[in-house]
Amino acid sequence: MFKSLVLRKWDTSRIFQIILLILDAVFINVASLFAMMARFNATPSEIPYVYMESISSVALYNSLFTVFLISVFKLYNSIWRFASVREIASIFIVVLLSTLFNFLIYFGFAIPIFRSYFILYLLILFAFLFISRFSYRFLRLVYRKLMVNSDELSRVMVIGAGDAGNYVVREITITEKLPAKVVAIIDDDEAKKNTYTQGVKVYGGRDLIKPLVTKLNIDEIIIAIANIDKKELKKIATLCQETDCKVKILPGIYQLVSGEVEISKLRSIEIEDLLGRDAVDINNQVVGKYVAEKIVLVTGGGGSIGSELCRQIAANYPRKLIILDIYENTTYEIQRELYSKYPALNIDVLIGSVRDEKRLEYIFNKYKPDLVFHAAAHKHVPLMEDSQHEAIKNNVFGTKVVCEMADKYNVERVILISTDKAVNPTNIMGASKRMCEMLVQYYDSISNTSYVAVRFGNVLGSNGSVIPFFKKQIAMGGPVTVTHPEIIRYFMTIPEAVSLVLKAGANANGGEIFVLDMGEPVRILDLAKNMIRLSGYEVDKDIEIVFTGLRPGEKLYEELLMDEEGLESTENELIHIGKPLNFDKTEFLEKMTLLEEQLDNEDYDIRPLVKEIVSTYNYK
Repeated sequence: MFKSLVLRKWDTSRIFQIILLILDAVFINVASLFAMMARFNATPSEIPYVYMESISSVALYNSLFTVFLISVFKLYNSIWRFASVREIASIFIVVLLSTLFNFLIYFGFAIPIFRSYFILYLLILFAFLFISRFSYRFLRLVYRKLMVNSDELSRVMVIGAGDAGNYVVREITITEKLPAKVVAIIDDDEAKKNTYTQGVKVYGGRDLIKPLVTKLNIDEIIIAIANIDKKELKKIATLCQETDCKVKILPGIYQLVSGEVEISKLRSIEIEDLLGRDAVDINNQVVGKYVAEKIVLVTGGGGSIGSELCRQIAANYPRKLIILDIYENTTYEIQRELYSKYPALNIDVLIGSVRDEKRLEYIFNKYKPDLVFHAAAHKHVPLMEDSQHEAIKNNVFGTKVVCEMADKYNVERVILISTDKAVNPTNIMGASKRMCEMLVQYYDSISNTSYVAVRFGNVLGSNGSVIPFFKKQIAMGGPVTVTHPEIIRYFMTIPEAVSLVLKAGANANGGEIFVLDMGEPVRILDLAKNMIRLSGYEVDKDIEIVFTGLRPGEKLYEELLMDEEGLESTENELIHIGKPLNFDKTEFLEKMTLLEEQLDNEDYDIRPLVKEIVSTYNYK
């Protein structure tokens, strides 16, 4: 069936090209005839016979040469509903060269012709070729005006009166795929205010978005600004989200202009567009050289961060990729994905726990990895408050085993995945990750292996994160539950988080804690409202928001860095290095030993002992 559809599309395109070629051959000769008629008052009887013989003798050569020129300039392959000044210029050059060819033929072979013939031929042929191409768009426009009931059309506001906005207005005007009409354009450029773009008024700046939506009964808003930065996009998108309109954005103006993406493929605004921060720019060449030809072990490789680590590492073709995780389902999924995408990849997928010292001893001894990305951890704050001993066993002493094995088997570098919850922790999960950072600092001071940590905030779409949770609540009809109206969090995308981890691994000297400048924090209440609106519902009318109170160990806000640590810049302005706090390493090891001894006693409150190790840990 697919094959027949492709053939049908190919046949339609080929037929259209053949029709154009036939028409061109006719127009070339008719242009010669009309040039003759124009010179002699449109009276055939007044045309000297010798001139008729002249154009007849040149007709075949002229037709073949001009059709050849049209083909060379790809005027049979242009997508005429995307035609622009470039196509007009190509038509003019073809006609000019055709006229020059005629001039050389007539005078080179002394064929009699009157001098004004060449000017008349140029003008008439240009008119014919122009009309034959651009009439397509005109007929589409007429069809929409006559056949489509304007009352049934969605009323659209376009944000942006530049090239991208012009493109959107033009395409909506002539395409049948979008049953819509543009009734208003918004642009912050004062010089464009009260001007018109293809008959549509530019009303003014973004402050008019909400008033015009009400006044003009707008149904849909399209953001059409090329190369807009994330902060500006967030501001505009937030204004649009405060209306009841559907909001869409261009998938990429360069894709649209090239014809790779049609206007009907406009995507909806996504929650990532509302973060207000540009993506971290990572030098993939540096990362590629760092990972390529290395034996790489990823612990927790089936998780949200771990699996994305595996994807980006696999793309740089390591000598071997070893994926270790205790949960088999997601690990199996990433295994199948990588096998499918990278069939030549040397990959081993292992099931096991980082707490199992004998299992890790076997793995490190067998594979002798060059790089270890340690992403295995329990991360759910409320659950870990109820299972505090397990949080310490897995996160802290699992990390300790990984660090010991890396030192023993001469691993080149260990990169720990940490979190903003390690800063001034108020929960056992955050405190456990702070202890992991301290383990990294300790082992870096005694080992030839380099140990570093990478700290970032919440990850969009990760397992157990707030966004998938909100999506499920919205899909069930609500309510959406928010713990506190003032709670805020930093967010980043999974690929960004992983890129930062790889960057840390490539540039680390040892002992650093890499911190991402994640821009402005996001209020969770605003996030919930935006997600409800993005889903097409009205807040507190269709979907209610309910406040449930802070959960055990939960803070109103997360810090990315302790005040005492300070920041050092790196080559990437969005990535910084926090200088870790000094601590008594002997005392640290003694208390870690004491903590480990108490973990099998489930009735023992480990929090005071954790507080002795992590002085910034505060619990209730």
